[in-house]
Amino acid sequence: MANCSLLNPSGCIESFFEFLKNIINAPFTPLLDLIKNLLSSPVNISLFDSLWVLIIYILSVFYGLLILWAGFNFIISGYDSAKREEAKSWLKNVLIMIVLVQASYLLYEAALEISARLTSGILGMIDPDFFLLTVDSLLNLGLEIILGIVYLFTLIITVVFLALRYFLVAVGLVFFPIGIFFYFIPFLKAYGKLVISSLMVVIFLPFFQSMILLIVSKMMEAPVFNDYKIVVMIVSFFLINLLMIFLIVFVLIKSAFAMMNSDIGKTAKIAYGRLK
Repeated sequence: MANCSLLNPSGCIESFFEFLKNIINAPFTPLLDLIKNLLSSPVNISLFDSLWVLIIYILSVFYGLLILWAGFNFIISGYDSAKREEAKSWLKNVLIMIVLVQASYLLYEAALEISARLTSGILGMIDPDFFLLTVDSLLNLGLEIILGIVYLFTLIITVVFLALRYFLVAVGLVFFPIGIFFYFIPFLKAYGKLVISSLMVVIFLPFFQSMILLIVSKMMEAPVFNDYKIVVMIVSFFLINLLMIFLIVFVLIKSAFAMMNSDIGKTAKIAYGRLK
């Protein structure tokens, strides 16, 4: 901030505008800081350690049964080479599944760390003051006064969506080993694939959201947007919220189709048709 004195009146004007800028941005600064933290900080999954341990314990009960089933199929296969290979493949998948389920915590944590680092790298390319309101021109100031409330509500909605994503990722630690377990069971593979892919989408969602913010910040370098900064910022946060809504709807639709097309879903439809 410039020094304000009788000998430096321009410094007084600059200090006044800096003070005005801080007053205008007072309601937005904490929300913007929270949004940045929710986007770039790794999710704290340690809160669900005990639940993860419980799930692993429950799944471990089935390890022996699956290995016995693979061994039984190998024994009764006799001289049928196709059945013997199928039994060997089943046993191999069971062993891989056991290793991955036991290592699911480390795998999940690694995915979160990669996502956080990628997102932090993207956000680091954006000017920290980009999302703050400025007093660059009378038109820009007028739009900020008119649309300030809209911008505030947009930031609040963004915080709510990012907090929801944070919760889903944290709880996902519990479902990740279940997804791996299901993936290696033939008739449950569709469900396992759905759980794993859904969690990966939610984990890496901030990376794509930060890409949107970076692209929008680069657009602001074009002179045509100089006087419409607040409009561009509202649109950018609207887009990242829309992206999350789209992905949630997509996952729900994909879940419905996966359930209907799975072996269990087909059996249920046949049974329902016979009951009718």
